[in-house]
Amino acid sequence: MKQDKVKYDFKAFGQAIKEARKAKGISRNQLTDRLNIAPRYIASIENSGQHPSLQIFYELVTFLDVSVDQFFFPNEETEKSTGRRQLDSLLADGGGVTR
Repeated sequence: MKQDKVKYDFKAFGQAIKEARKAKGISRNQLTDRLNIAPRYIASIENSGQHPSLQIFYELVTFLDVSVDQFFFPNEETEKSTGRRQLDSLLADGGGVTR
């Protein structure tokens, strides 16, 4: 007897990756060059919710500073949201303001 398994929908994750990338001022091509993957792969993750490999998942969340708790534990209060962590990162870097 085959068990019905719930397949995780990665669309919210893809959207968070896209927002984090844009918040850091990184183009899709810059990100794909850094991760050594095809731009089409990132576009599919960001726009269609394609399931990334575990390695790419890890590289994306660590490089873009995205908290995964909000995706795996959506009903629990997380210490800091991805947006908050990105804001903290920008503030720590001076907000990208040059003088």
